[in-house]
Amino acid sequence: MPHTKDELPDALYSAAQVRGLDASLIAAGTPGFELMQRAARATWRALVRHWPTAHELSVVAGHGNNAGDGYLVAVLARRAGWHVRVLAAGDPGRLQGDAASAHAEAVAEGVAIQDWNAHCELRGVVLDALLGTGLTGEVREPYASVIAAINASGLPVAAVDIPSGLCADTGRQLGIAVRADLTVTFIGLKLGLFTGSAADVVGDLVFNDLQAAPETFIGATVSARRLTAGNAPRLTGRAPTSHKGSFGHVLLIGGDRGFGGAILLGAQSALRSGAGMVSVATRSEHVPAALARLPEAMVLGISSANQLMGLLEKVTVLVVGPGLGQGAWGRSLLSAAANAPLPQVWDADALNLLAESGVSLPARCVITPHPGEAARLLGVSTAEVQADRPAAAHALSKKYTAVVILKGAGSLIASPDGRLALCHQGHPAMASAGLGDVLAGLVGALLAQGMDAYDAACLAVWLHANAGAQQGEYGRGLAASDLIPAIRQLLEEQAPCLK
Repeated sequence: MPHTKDELPDALYSAAQVRGLDASLIAAGTPGFELMQRAARATWRALVRHWPTAHELSVVAGHGNNAGDGYLVAVLARRAGWHVRVLAAGDPGRLQGDAASAHAEAVAEGVAIQDWNAHCELRGVVLDALLGTGLTGEVREPYASVIAAINASGLPVAAVDIPSGLCADTGRQLGIAVRADLTVTFIGLKLGLFTGSAADVVGDLVFNDLQAAPETFIGATVSARRLTAGNAPRLTGRAPTSHKGSFGHVLLIGGDRGFGGAILLGAQSALRSGAGMVSVATRSEHVPAALARLPEAMVLGISSANQLMGLLEKVTVLVVGPGLGQGAWGRSLLSAAANAPLPQVWDADALNLLAESGVSLPARCVITPHPGEAARLLGVSTAEVQADRPAAAHALSKKYTAVVILKGAGSLIASPDGRLALCHQGHPAMASAGLGDVLAGLVGALLAQGMDAYDAACLAVWLHANAGAQQGEYGRGLAASDLIPAIRQLLEEQAPCLK
């Protein structure tokens, strides 16, 4: 059955896992050509819904099963009275099995098929049926030139299963990728459709399970789970007799000279996300501003780590790093935090100092690196992190025995036990300073209210991303503090305080 974007399944698979599901369907009695026909019909229906006034189709086909889908869509379009051409970038003589049968059906139907060359003219809606999910290496010629021509055409583009050139496992562009307006994908959702460069090239996503029986998916290995309103972890309701001591005491440590705003954003986020009490340890010169902005917080001016010791015995959760700096002051405070037996969130400069190996991460931690910080923590380049974000998230979680939030388009949450969650919500307006500080404070508040590290990280990322999507509708100029009231509202809608 088809699914709209809001009804997409939670499970995300690798390309190999989806091929395994496909093989299971065939082994259970559904012929491969029937599955190809179902995929073509699903693509055709989605294409017509998306462009109801279109009447011309240019199918650009390779030489695999993806091309077979394209040939069958061409047949459906011709039967509907559209002007149709297939531009064969892959030699039809190399087609095998079901794809060869699809080509034969297109020939029998009288579909115009011509070899691709640099002078081919694309017209109408362009259907990308070039490379599919099996691609792992860089796109080679002639496909690179074909993809460049599709992208330069300015025409509406639909992709079969996945935009050609996008890695189904990692979301990395393999040199170049088709920029689709619509992608119709089948059987199981591919992880690469939701992270990395996916947001730039997938367009609107339509999923069809090709009538796979539910038992097909029982016991199937899953790479990750999408976070949705329906499956995001929830805080429990509060008893009428609750008091501030019931919901933890978060201490935020940071705000070196010149970075006082970062720690205040984190503190405000923790307060508004339900922490029972919030304290801030920062530079003494930031205390007046902090008290003026956050009279509900307890603010302590700190000049040395010794002044933290008494406070560390009174709190339940630490958030360390926003505005911490990498000087002697920040290093000494981070060292004190590292020795405290408390659940902690490490962000920003705490991660940069951790990467220098001068301090050890305590147990029960959540770390929140962006790709650059992740690269320093792993000792690789940022490009290598972005080339395989899921692998980087797992590697960080294993190396530091921590829950990892790898930020960016398609944020990933990895647990040391191997679980991986993905949040693909958000908005480009979130490309603004301070949003990471808000996220760190939010994670700390959820930990303080009794959530375990993985659930707190998942819920925090979901709230943060959806608040950003909501506020992003107003366009450019999104400030980090804009998210805080939106997070509070979403949290209440998702898990009411009083039931």
